[in-house]
Amino acid sequence: MKDNYQKLFRDYTFKSGVHVKNRLMMAPMTTFSADENDYVSQEELNYYRERANGVGTIITACAYVSKNGKGFDGQMGIDHDGTIEGLSKLVDVIHSGGAKGVVQLYHGGRLAVPRLIPNEETVSASAIAPLEDRGFYSIKQAPRALTTEEVYDIIADFGEATRRAIEAGFDGVELHGASGYLIQQFISPHSNKRKDEFENPFLFPFKLIAEVKKVIQEHAKKPFLIGYRFSPEEPETPGITMKETFSLIDELIQADIDYLHIATTDAWAKPRRGIVSEKSRTELIAEYINGRVPLIGVGSIHTSDDAALLLEKGKTDFAAIGRALIVDPHWVEKVQNHKEGTVSQQLKQNEQHHAVIPTPLWKLILEVEGWFPIER
Repeated sequence: MKDNYQKLFRDYTFKSGVHVKNRLMMAPMTTFSADENDYVSQEELNYYRERANGVGTIITACAYVSKNGKGFDGQMGIDHDGTIEGLSKLVDVIHSGGAKGVVQLYHGGRLAVPRLIPNEETVSASAIAPLEDRGFYSIKQAPRALTTEEVYDIIADFGEATRRAIEAGFDGVELHGASGYLIQQFISPHSNKRKDEFENPFLFPFKLIAEVKKVIQEHAKKPFLIGYRFSPEEPETPGITMKETFSLIDELIQADIDYLHIATTDAWAKPRRGIVSEKSRTELIAEYINGRVPLIGVGSIHTSDDAALLLEKGKTDFAAIGRALIVDPHWVEKVQNHKEGTVSQQLKQNEQHHAVIPTPLWKLILEVEGWFPIER
């Protein structure tokens, strides 16, 4: 193994006490593959089991915490106790390979898909329609602004989802505060025009974290971590810039979370506006954090050299691997066993079952041009 790969395989113990065997994580990626009740499907269990032997941590696809927060076809729910049985099976397959399991908690807000939620009514911090398509769905309608009481109801939903994650056996939860979804909608000057206490852009995530920590204290019988994923900038004006992100980071560190997780498609992308720098957003964020909390970097990490560079030059503590781990489920084991040259770099059209990819996800991979490298 190359010297610069060694740091990828150092273990780590978070301040909550959760211990992971290495610095490689499976990034949270939507599978579109839950069953008709939004419970974990057998195809999803097979998919995660195949990828649990190398990475130290699997962060699952996001699970919606409230009925009106569902943002994807085939998205798994964690909104009622009936979901716990399937989630327990998911934890078991993750643990079977030696990885720790973290479930990502989610509410789509104004980016929930109308046909998938009650009364097709989307909600948000304020009644402002999204400006830009995000992901796989085009949502044009303006949401209804949540009442103050409803905001507290959603905070309670995140708490109850955390309790279910604990009962299912997970090792932690990650709050999905990125990609334009509800938590980010409260932080953004574009989507938050409230005139109540939640006009403070950081109050919603702060109260979410406090609720989750209270539930952990009451229910967890083993170390259990809380992480937070954020998008460093928004395309909208006004919108989140690096200036707002640095303020958010300070608030999140004060709230005493276990880690921060950048959401970006390119780890080396430079700031859009607000800061002029030749350094990437990842480097700037790592410098600003300055070791105060562990940082997970992500974004176009395809090779072991990419991952090593992220820890070395990007100064992150962890590297999250996304599409590369779908293309080759055994990416990590191959690198660890000095066989990085055998890592698959692209999918073949007849390789669904070999790569153990659920059918709904596989169909999208074939349909969406340029999303995955495919040998056709």
